[in-house]
Amino acid sequence: MNPLALFAGLAGFVAVALGAFGAHGLEGKLSVEAQDWWQMATFYGLTHTVAALALSFNDVAPLRRAGWAFLLGAALFSGSLYAMSLGMPRWFGMITPLGGVSFLAGWTLVMITAARKR
Repeated sequence: MNPLALFAGLAGFVAVALGAFGAHGLEGKLSVEAQDWWQMATFYGLTHTVAALALSFNDVAPLRRAGWAFLLGAALFSGSLYAMSLGMPRWFGMITPLGGVSFLAGWTLVMITAARKR
């Protein structure tokens, strides 16, 4: 079993389902700002899930850690934006940058691995 691929698949499913729910189930029910948050959460969550899935088929340990960092980032970044879109207090947005840092950590691992590869 490949746990990273399994969780990437789950995260991809959730991102698509929430994107569709936002587009259809919440149409006309969110403020413009909340709609923007929802779209950003879906975009960042799905793109980093795809990156994690791609890295899940690699045996290089730092790249697999990057994949896990992407999934953690998607949960924190996207999850906090979805929550705020649905009415959580604005201070909840303090979680969002933690997800962004996790994304950056993942991309840093990708760059370091690429720079070391001969």
